Amino acid sequence: MVRRKLRSLSRTDRSSTKTIHVFRPGSAKIVLLFSLLIGQGCATYYQTNYSFNEAFERGNLEAALQSLQDSPSRDYRKTEFLYLVNNGLLLSVLGRYEESNEYLEKAFIFGEDFRINYLNEAASYLTNPTITNYRGEDHEHLMVLYYKAMNFLKMGKNSEALVECRRLNIRLQQLSDRYQSDKKFQRDAFIHLLMGIIYEADNDFNNAFIAYRNAYEIYQSDYQELFNESAPPQLKTDILRTALLSGLQAEFEQFKTEFDMQDYRYEPTEGGDLVFLWHNGLSPVKAEWSINFVVNRNGNTVTFINEEFGFSFPFNIGDYDEEDKSGLAALEVFRVAFPKYVERPVYFASASIEADQTTIDLQQVEDVNKIAQQVLSQRMTLEFSKALLRAALKKATEYQMRKENKALGSLFGIINALTEKADTRNWQTLPHSIYYSRVPLKLGTNEVTLKLKPAADKPVEPHTFTYVIDKKGMIFHTFTSLETRYPSYNLY
Repeated sequence: MVRRKLRSLSRTDRSSTKTIHVFRPGSAKIVLLFSLLIGQGCATYYQTNYSFNEAFERGNLEAALQSLQDSPSRDYRKTEFLYLVNNGLLLSVLGRYEESNEYLEKAFIFGEDFRINYLNEAASYLTNPTITNYRGEDHEHLMVLYYKAMNFLKMGKNSEALVECRRLNIRLQQLSDRYQSDKKFQRDAFIHLLMGIIYEADNDFNNAFIAYRNAYEIYQSDYQELFNESAPPQLKTDILRTALLSGLQAEFEQFKTEFDMQDYRYEPTEGGDLVFLWHNGLSPVKAEWSINFVVNRNGNTVTFINEEFGFSFPFNIGDYDEEDKSGLAALEVFRVAFPKYVERPVYFASASIEADQTTIDLQQVEDVNKIAQQVLSQRMTLEFSKALLRAALKKATEYQMRKENKALGSLFGIINALTEKADTRNWQTLPHSIYYSRVPLKLGTNEVTLKLKPAADKPVEPHTFTYVIDKKGMIFHTFTSLETRYPSYNLY
């Protein structure tokens, strides 16, 4: 099912786990009130920022930016990182690169200076993790520097892009030090490839070769194992070209044999190269799944009801204290929530570029959706332990109150369930996946046509770009497509 057919956005940037409710069909008012409160209390980060998300997904970027900056909830102390990166990404797509980098630099500094507020951390075990400051996921901090470096490259500021390249290298080292297991996301192939592009733009072919070679090795090992993704063919060409330009003849011959590209010949282009990057779709939304129990004992029976499917099953539970069988004192609530990612499947399956009567396929270099899923999966054991400890502490407090006042204790149980919530914050304006390729240019006027191919529907109208080249070099262009498809489940 097609979610909505949005227009592609182009800026010429040259240079189920199901919720189960268990309750007695006694008081309809209590059930209704509880359902309403749970619905309000469980709003995800996506839902609480719906006006911004809707404008962004429809391609109304100026309206989205206005919504982001003028929102009454601009007190973003708990979500400062997301406020900064959303501004940075939006401004980048709008071509306002200097402004974009101001926000992205603040996001970078936020990550560098982040300190855990242990008071908030402790309080989160009695409420939920959303009261803590969101620090950002590992891959999100890498993407901050990706956008910042690309902004500089589009502005022709290669020296500034090199600074971001060094920062990326440090972040990659920190990531590698944090995770020692090869079963975890600890090395980012695309970021290494990006570093190679930055070095090559600065004519540092030796460091470009090293970065490209590192990217290739990570694709063939980590990415193949974790994401079933191998090195793109364009990267192999990049390795061979920079090996020759660096005078590394032995390495050139080695990789030419390994790639089975014995016929490869490097032919310098008259006007340099266009590095074309395509941001396809939107990254996953972090949602939550939970197990909700409302247990109201009525004699020897409790009723389990699943509202989604209309199931109602009464069960006999044996002897029960008749004195506690009615009112709030008999009502007990138990709920545990966990985070999960919901993919927003892409609308376009592939894309190609036509230039000078040659067709060049755009090749996937980063699946942000899979990486986000992997990063969350790596820490799910920690997420489960935190959620269960949180539930245990809440129930312990509730049971202590029941000893003093059964009705008050039951009411506190309802409050515990209402405040139980998974942390659903994440950078939701990132692309689903990133593609790239290189287009040889000639001096003078160059016309390049981008053709997008939907997964099932008819192809859309192509997009044509014109580049006027007066000297040899590298120029950069990103194209953003916001089209997505609804998943079969609509939980975000």
